[in-house]
Amino acid sequence: MTDDVQFAPGTPVAVLTVEPIDRLLDYLAPEGGCSQGAYVEVPLGPRRVLGVVWGPGTGSFDRARLRPVTRVLDAAPMREEMQDFLRRAADYTLTPMPAMLRLATRAPGLGESPAILRVYRPGDRTPDRMTDARARVLAVVGDYGGAAFTLGELAGLAGVSTGVVQGLAARGALREEAAPRGTPYPRLDPALPGRPLAEDQAAAAERLRAAVRSGDYGTTLLKGVTGSGKTEVYLEAVAECLAQGRQALVLLPEIALTAEFLARVEERFGTRPGEWHSGVTQTERRRLWKMAGQGGVQLVVGARSALFLPFRDLGLIVVDEEHDTSYKQEDGVLYNARDMAVLRASITGAQVILSSATPCLETWANAEAGKYQRIDLTSRFGVAELPEMRAVDMRDETLAANRWIGSVLARGVADRIARAEQSLLFLNRRGYAPVTICRACGHQIGCDQCDARMVEHRFLKRLVCHQCGATKPMPVACPSCKVEGRLAPVGPGVERLAEEVPERFPQARVAVLSSDLFGTARALKDKITEIAAGGADIIIGTQLVAKGHNFPLLTLVGVIDADLGLQGSDLRAAERTFQLMRQVSGRAGRGERRGEALLQTYQPEHPVIRAILSGDEESFWRAEAAERKAAGVPPYGRMAGIVLSSENVGQVFDFGAELARRDGPLRRVGAELFGPAAAPIARVRGRHRVRLLVKAAKGVPLQQALAEWVGQFKVPNGVRLAVDIDPQSFL
Repeated sequence: MTDDVQFAPGTPVAVLTVEPIDRLLDYLAPEGGCSQGAYVEVPLGPRRVLGVVWGPGTGSFDRARLRPVTRVLDAAPMREEMQDFLRRAADYTLTPMPAMLRLATRAPGLGESPAILRVYRPGDRTPDRMTDARARVLAVVGDYGGAAFTLGELAGLAGVSTGVVQGLAARGALREEAAPRGTPYPRLDPALPGRPLAEDQAAAAERLRAAVRSGDYGTTLLKGVTGSGKTEVYLEAVAECLAQGRQALVLLPEIALTAEFLARVEERFGTRPGEWHSGVTQTERRRLWKMAGQGGVQLVVGARSALFLPFRDLGLIVVDEEHDTSYKQEDGVLYNARDMAVLRASITGAQVILSSATPCLETWANAEAGKYQRIDLTSRFGVAELPEMRAVDMRDETLAANRWIGSVLARGVADRIARAEQSLLFLNRRGYAPVTICRACGHQIGCDQCDARMVEHRFLKRLVCHQCGATKPMPVACPSCKVEGRLAPVGPGVERLAEEVPERFPQARVAVLSSDLFGTARALKDKITEIAAGGADIIIGTQLVAKGHNFPLLTLVGVIDADLGLQGSDLRAAERTFQLMRQVSGRAGRGERRGEALLQTYQPEHPVIRAILSGDEESFWRAEAAERKAAGVPPYGRMAGIVLSSENVGQVFDFGAELARRDGPLRRVGAELFGPAAAPIARVRGRHRVRLLVKAAKGVPLQQALAEWVGQFKVPNGVRLAVDIDPQSFL
C-alpha cells in the first residue's frame, strides 16, 4: 500500500470514523473519487461524522446498500506512516482505533471551506465608554498576546454577544481583517548564526547534527546539568533538520515555558515557529494542523498531543525535560509522550533527542544498554557555576506552629535581599493548607464527590478538591458538629508561606508562582517574565518553578519539606524526589553569581537526600536500577494497571473479582495479578474505583495477554475499564 492509492467514484472504500465503533465501515467513493488516507465526512445514521479512508472496502456489507461518502475535506491525506503510527500506538496502549483517530484530528473546523476568513486582532484605539462586556473582550485579546480570533471564537471566550465584538471593531479597539484559511507559516532560516558554543557544547551539537543528516532513526539522551546549554545544543540539531528540508517538533512540559523558548527560537531562526497547546486559539490550531500536513510549518513547539499532528516529513522530535510526569496522559487514551515519540520516529526515520538534567530511569537504562546514544554536558555555560547544596536538619530547629522557614534559611534569604539578589522558596503543595480540621469534633473537610481532603485556597477564599476540581466556599461552621470558629488549617501550602514571608521580610517584594493562581497561560508567562527581569525579591513556588525557567538574579533556593515526596509506596518515589530536588536547586546561580540550595529536612541521613547532596548522580541511578531489577519492576520488568470505576460500589468490586478469577491468559505467559483492591483514592467524581495490577517479566507479550484476558468479558453497563500500560500513578 502506498500513499497515492486512488479510488474511482463508486468504488467501495473502508472508512475509520471517530465514533466508538469497533470496525471499519464501507462506503462508496464520492463523485471525483478519493485517495487513500483522505479525510472525509460520511453519513452515520442521521448524522454526518468525520472519518479517514483507511483502504479498499472490506466487502462485509451488501454493496447495493452502501451509502456514498458525503464529501472529501480540504486537507492533505493522512500518510501511510501516520496510519501505521496510530495502529501501533493503539496496539501498545490497548486503545480502540476510533479513540486514536480522535487524537489525530483535534483541530476545530476541519470540514470548513478554504475561503477567506474574517478575524479580529487588537486595534490602536480605546473605546469611548468601557463596559464589563467590552473589558472582558479586551482582556481575552490581551491574554492571547495579539493572536487572531474569529468572531464567534472571541465572543465565546469572553462570554459576550457577537455585537459587543463588532462594536469594539467599529470603534477601532479591535481590527477586523481578512485572512485566508491555511496560510503557511513564515520560513525559518537555519543558516542564521546561533549563540557561541563552548567546546563541549559544539562537540555535542556536531554529534546531533550528524545523526540528523543520516536520515535514519535513532534516539539520543542529551544529559546535561542545569544551565549547561542543552537548549542551544539541540537547536543546532533543529537547524540541521530544517536545512535538510524536513520538519521538527519540540515538546515542552509546561505552557509557561513556551514564551522564553519561542524568543530563543526567533533569535536563532529569525521568526517564530508554530505553537500547539491549550493557550493557542482555535483559529491557530486549525491552521497549524493543516499546515503540518501540507509542509507549511517547519517547526512546531507544543504539548504532548502535538505528537499526533499529521506532519508531512517529520525528521526530528525533541522531548525537553523528558523526565517530567506531565508527558504521561492520565485520561482518555493513556500514553506516555516520550514512548510515543520514539515509536513515531522509528516509523518515519526521524531522530529523537531526550533532553534532561535528571533523566527518568527508563531512559538512563536504555542508554546504559546501548539502545540510545548518550551525550553528557557536565558544566554550566560561561561563568555560571553549579550551586552549593546543603541539608538543613530541622530537628535542630525550634519553630512556632505557624512557621515553616527555619533560621538558617531565613538568614540566607535576608542576606540575598541585602545583596539585591533573588531567593526561591519551594514547596510542592498548592493552596494554603492540605487539610482543614475541626478542633471541636476532629472532622476533616472532604470532597463531596471524591475520597480526598479539600485543600484550602485562601487567596481564592475557597476549598478546592485537587482530584476533581470541585470547589466550595470556606464554611464558617463545621459541616459535622455545626460549631463555629473551630476550623483550623493543618500543614503548609505555598499560600501559607506567602503569609509568613511578609511578616518575616516586610521590605521584600514577593511573587507566588502556582498554577491555580493564574487565569490564563498568558498571565503566567507575563509574571515569569517580570520575575526574570528582577520584579521580585522572594519567589514562592510549587513544582511549576522547577521546569526550565531562567532567573539570572536567583542565587538561593530554599526547599521546604524536602523529604515530602519520600513517603508512600510509589515505586518511583525516590527517583521523583531526586529529580525534583536537583531540578529546583538548579534554578540557583544560573547567572554570573554563585548559587546555593538549602534543603530543609527531618531525614538528612536518608539515602535519597544524601545522593542529592553528593552530586554523584550515576551512583544514585545504579543503586535505584539495582533495586528495581531485584524487584522485577520497570524498566526491568513490565507492569499494567487496570482501573475499574462505577457509581455502584458493589458492581465494580464484583466485576473486579470476576476478572481476577478468570486470569488464565495472564498466567499462561507467567504474569502475576494483584487485586482487586480499592484504589488509594477510592472515589473520584462520584465514581467508586477499584484497581488491579499486572506484573510480568521484561520479554513477555503483555499486551497480547491483556487483550485476550479482558476480551473474555462484556463490561457491565455503568462500569468503565481502563488499561494503563506502564502506569506512572497508582492512586
